[in-house]
Amino acid sequence: MVQSLIIQTDYFIKKSVFSICSQADELAPVGNYEQRKQEEEKRLQNILDRLNTLSLELSPPGPSTDASNISTEDSGDEDDEDSVEDEDEDKDDEVDEKLAVKPPSQSDPRIYKVLSDFQGEQDGDLSVQKGDLLRIVRRAADGWWLAQDSKGKRGVVPKTYLKEGEDDDEEESLEEEDDYVCVCQIDATDVLSAMGAIPSGFRPSTLNKLLVEEGQYNHHVQPSLSQSQLSFKDLFLDVETGRVRESRHVQTCLCFTLWSCRMIPTPGVGVQVLSRHVRLCAFDGNQVLSNIHTVRATYNPKSPKTWSFSPRMTGVLPSLLDGDCFLRCSSSSPDLGILFELGVTFIRNSTGERGELSCGWSFLKLTDDSGNSLPSRTYELQVNGGTPYEKNVELETSVRRGSSVFFQMLQAKRQPRLIVKLKSTNSRTRTQLSLLPETLLHCLNCVHLLALHRQLLADTLLMDRPTMQNAELISSPFLSTFPVLLDQPDLLDALRVYYFHLMSCMTFINNRDLSFLKQEFVKVYMSSVYFLLHSPSLPPYRWADPASEEQRAKVIYITLDSLKHVQQTTGISGSPEVFFDHTHQHLAFDLTELNFDLLGVAQ
Repeated sequence: MVQSLIIQTDYFIKKSVFSICSQADELAPVGNYEQRKQEEEKRLQNILDRLNTLSLELSPPGPSTDASNISTEDSGDEDDEDSVEDEDEDKDDEVDEKLAVKPPSQSDPRIYKVLSDFQGEQDGDLSVQKGDLLRIVRRAADGWWLAQDSKGKRGVVPKTYLKEGEDDDEEESLEEEDDYVCVCQIDATDVLSAMGAIPSGFRPSTLNKLLVEEGQYNHHVQPSLSQSQLSFKDLFLDVETGRVRESRHVQTCLCFTLWSCRMIPTPGVGVQVLSRHVRLCAFDGNQVLSNIHTVRATYNPKSPKTWSFSPRMTGVLPSLLDGDCFLRCSSSSPDLGILFELGVTFIRNSTGERGELSCGWSFLKLTDDSGNSLPSRTYELQVNGGTPYEKNVELETSVRRGSSVFFQMLQAKRQPRLIVKLKSTNSRTRTQLSLLPETLLHCLNCVHLLALHRQLLADTLLMDRPTMQNAELISSPFLSTFPVLLDQPDLLDALRVYYFHLMSCMTFINNRDLSFLKQEFVKVYMSSVYFLLHSPSLPPYRWADPASEEQRAKVIYITLDSLKHVQQTTGISGSPEVFFDHTHQHLAFDLTELNFDLLGVAQ
């Protein structure tokens, strides 16, 4: 606003000077010309002084002087300007008066209602109470808005504490006109960034936003149709062996391990961290090419800047904590690599708002400059600040700069790093990986479950259908609900644990019989995980919710324990007696959970 006033003032200065020069050519006494010239210069100087005053009032985010004081001074100057006799100059004076008197506010100032109490902690903050009405004077991009209360006090207030509203009279008129009043929904991350409570390189999580919008695994484990829509592009069956044949379009297939992260900045005060994790996916520098997999990190409170993965524990390691992963990708991009986004899920102590922050990101390109695959070894990746689409953003300055070798070594040691190890696998794991979809990133300890699902999918779609053109619904609760399991790692672990227990009781011959393994796998799934999916005692899955996770773990443990007891007493695996137990209840279901819709799920 101030810039536009300065431009218009410059225009009127030039116009006035031109007017003065034209008057000099007329027949008038020289003394009168000098007097009028001095009056013009004095008037223009007064306008510049007022503009400077307005600029100072609008620049700092603190209490500012009321516009009434400015208008009072302006009215005194307007009396002196009324003595000018020329009509053209009178018109110019009226325009200048409007420019000088106009207060520094929005073209359409709005009234906002305070949602919660806010106590100012610094000079320039405006303390407000819940329910107060504020007039917004200036909206700033950093999230702190300059506002004025009913008593005329001005100061900055976080925009997340405000809700767009009107006075009582204006609200009645809005109700009569049925206008829609919108509520400003601002992420908690914006508030923390504006308050300076988080490091400068932290950003809202990019991959978490994609997870919310697109989902995680569902469309990545389903078959893809060819361009003709009459056959499958990535699902083939060997007629002689009856096994799934590997797709020829796979360009990358590797295994790697997340080892640790070090020197990762902490989120700061005022927040409670619910989860530290790494989200990873295939990335070519422009777009995400695979599903987004999440590995949760563990840390020691004595060294909060160090994250570790795959902790040692008794029993089966949960897949959410397992850093051993695999990647299959059909992209032939020369810039293909793995994107690692370090993140934290937090909750604000003051308001209870949840949010997710990106603590930095790393990228491991899978080929060297010559196009050859990277060798299997350990890599230390630099953790960058900002988002994957930002360059040269640092998380925070660890040490002061210096030119000596000691300072350079100290600086390198304190840089945030992510340690990743590329590794080779045995022949059995490579065979199981060859059965999976063309593009998938997941935990390595679940590869045998995914391979069995892929084999059962091929049997149903390529062998059991009457014709390849048949697109009717297929009665298969297993195929229709298994992808849901991949978004709930605790249920996937339950299936893995119970299936491992079953395999340990099998003979060597049965363990090598594929048809027997598929039959037992479906029975175990239907009597354990499928039952849990329809159990009313199992809370809905919610990411990084300690109370929900504890309740779900309790229900899963009790259910699996009862299943093992039934198996030991009856000697039958996957027994459906658990469904007829009067102590267990079941949720209602519809046909979509019992039938597999090929056209609805195929990519």
